[in-house]
Amino acid sequence: QVQLVESGGGLVQPGGSLRLSCAASGRIFSINAMGWYRQAPGKQRELVAIIISGGDINYADSVKDRFTISRDNAKNTVYLQMNSLKPEDTAVYFCNAHLKELPITALRNYWGQGTQVTVSS
Repeated sequence: QVQLVESGGGLVQPGGSLRLSCAASGRIFSINAMGWYRQAPGKQRELVAIIISGGDINYADSVKDRFTISRDNAKNTVYLQMNSLKPEDTAVYFCNAHLKELPITALRNYWGQGTQVTVSS
């Protein structure tokens, strides 16, 4: 069984920064993509940023030039550096991984438990 464990959420003032981490563990053969989604109260879960194994990266328009996603393949870990945070960034942030397990399986989708990010003065 694969687990995704997130860390790094918290309370920050507008204009501040936070760094989220998500480590995937278990019997992993390969990871096709890792990314971050968020869900604010009363809203649908939305993509924040995703990084594909070939290096392609996509960001939501609302976070471009403020957030940076990166990945440490050796540690099966993805990071989200969030700068210039705004109150509208407040949400629960979920890590997502699209991967193959051992013994080799088809691609499967996994979610972390979520970490709260609150931007408020």
